[in-house]
This record gives sequence, C-alpha cells and structure tokens, in this order.
Amino acid sequence: MLSNTIKEATREAHQDLEKKVILKMKSIRSDSDYADFLKHFYAYFNAVEQRIAPYITSELLPDRAARRNSSYLKKDIEELGANVSELPAVKVPEITNTIQALGALYVMEGSIMGGPIIVKMLEKFGITRGISFFSGYGEATGQMWGNFVAIMNAQAGDAIEEQQAVDAANATFSNFGSVFGVLAVA
Repeated sequence: MLSNTIKEATREAHQDLEKKVILKMKSIRSDSDYADFLKHFYAYFNAVEQRIAPYITSELLPDRAARRNSSYLKKDIEELGANVSELPAVKVPEITNTIQALGALYVMEGSIMGGPIIVKMLEKFGITRGISFFSGYGEATGQMWGNFVAIMNAQAGDAIEEQQAVDAANATFSNFGSVFGVLAVA
C-alpha cells in the first residue's frame, strides 16, 4: 500500500523538516515573528499548489475545494497585520504526472495533521490569532486524511509509480526545509 511505503520511505526527510520547523517556531515571540513564519509556509505551499494543480482535479479528489490551502495561510498572515510580500525563495519538486502530484500533496496534507500540535506550541508563546490553517479540519481532520490516503493508494498501479510518489514526497519535504534556510541550533 502506497501510504505505508511513502510513510516509511520519507521518515528521515519528514523528521529533518520537523526539526527545522520547530527550531523556527522557537524564535517566535510576537505576531510579527509568527507572520514571518507563516510566510515561509505560504510561499512554499502556494508554489507547490500551482505545480500540482493540473493533476489534482476535483475528479481525482472530489473534496479538493474543501481542503486547506495557501489561501488560509494568506488570511492568517493578514489577520496578523502583515501581507504576502517579501516572501522567501522556494524550489518546488518536479511534478509531471498525477502520482508525483499525490506524493507532494501527501506532504502538504500531512502537515495539517500536525497542526493541532503547532497551535498548542503557539499558545505557549501567547500567539492565538492567525491559526486557521493549522486548525486543520477540526473534528473531520482524521476523515479528510483517510479520504486522501484512500485516493492516493488507489492511484499507484505498480512499484515504479510508488517510487515516483516517494521521490516527489521526499523532494517536497527537503525543498520545504530549504525554505527555512540554514538555522543555527539554539
């Protein structure tokens, strides 16, 4: 099953990204700091969404329009009194087919699963605004993840396609991590 394969094959890249995100989060002390943090997410998610758009259609993913996307990040940034100018540079993975797009979307949808943890961390820093993206789908988060995984699993026809999805997911994780630059360990 692709979801199990991709989870295992991306474990290291996933952990590397989490470390960078947490390190960046630890420097948040104000709404302005948080808005800057969100700009990193927005820049990357927006670019990847554009890259996968031709392949992730509502025919493939019927609830596509209801899923969290970079527009939520933009709204959160604006709620904090900032805007989406002066964004960090991003490099997106190569996406040339549906299975690669699903591999990239696996990373993006998975980030929503960790959203409640990010919201709790932000609360410790006194940040309570601009959290619509990380609030995920509320009580429907597990169901939305399950729907996505089922669709992704149904698309992988063979080992070659599974590897394409894994490669795209790994590239999505590593390229996202590079948006945060080289961060010094605190």
